[in-house]
Amino acid sequence: MGRRPHHPRRGSLGFSPRKRATKSNPRIKSWPKEERTRIQGFSGYKVGVTNVLTLDDYKNSLTYGEDVNVVATVIETPPLVICGARLYGEGTNGLKILAETWIDDLDKDLGRVFPMPKKIQGHLKDLEKNLDKGKEIRVITHTQPREVRGTPRKKPEIAEYKISGSLPKAMDYVKGVLGKKLKVKDIFEEGEFIDTISITKGKGFQGPVKRWGVKILPRKTRKGRRTAGTLGPWHPAAMMWRSPQGGQVGFHQRTEYNKMILKIGDNGDDINPKGGSLRYGFVNGDYMVLKGSVAGPRKRLIKMRAAIRPTRIIPEGKPYVSHINLESKQGN
Repeated sequence: MGRRPHHPRRGSLGFSPRKRATKSNPRIKSWPKEERTRIQGFSGYKVGVTNVLTLDDYKNSLTYGEDVNVVATVIETPPLVICGARLYGEGTNGLKILAETWIDDLDKDLGRVFPMPKKIQGHLKDLEKNLDKGKEIRVITHTQPREVRGTPRKKPEIAEYKISGSLPKAMDYVKGVLGKKLKVKDIFEEGEFIDTISITKGKGFQGPVKRWGVKILPRKTRKGRRTAGTLGPWHPAAMMWRSPQGGQVGFHQRTEYNKMILKIGDNGDDINPKGGSLRYGFVNGDYMVLKGSVAGPRKRLIKMRAAIRPTRIIPEGKPYVSHINLESKQGN
């Protein structure tokens, strides 16, 4: 008998080690370079998936100029509160905080996140004094979960979003938005490509068959069928990290690039299906519809960022959505 032919390894090692994320609030580690001045991100809650009919405006597509049925994800985006700002400078091991400021009338729900200070320290003047030493300015925002009917949480999520452009222009931008509530349409627009950063759906501890897709062994295998055939050779007498084993599946931070914004609206009746979205309910405020799927279960926080590596093929004009599926998802 000849040797069994080699087959490609099952499962990608590109995301290893696959460990649980520390929290469901994802972290953005890099930002795109833009000349215009704006906040480069926004936060929202995943509602669910639907089907929309949109005009195919890719010129090289076989269905160019026709209505195509695509999968789309609905994200509820209540206004973000700009509660502070930070000036970052060059440090020994990366960026360090040079100055920061907070608004005086902080939301009481922030006491669920951190101990509320008795006196707010820091002022915009501190940012202006150290502006020549700074490298970038970020605004501190928090969500308003009480305005979302689909999620029962009361604890707001805090996030930092970078302001693009030169530092003097970014400083002027901070003065205009500090203490205000910004809507998603003030930052992004329809037809723009963005990145989504979120935590995937957790599946707990799983074996190597589900985790890596290894082959189920024959019926008479002595030490189990849903295990790896071998964990390695006798020498070296150590198990390699590439050996497929059981472990955590899901609840990992993942970034998906270049999601097109199909629609931005402020009336939930335009997007609510009959009976509401499954395991979420009704959208009663601002929302956005993204083309394709977004990682994570319903009600999970989704962070959106300006595209850091935009695609070269960009359709002209805004997308045209002719129909949104509003039929009941309850199975009736």
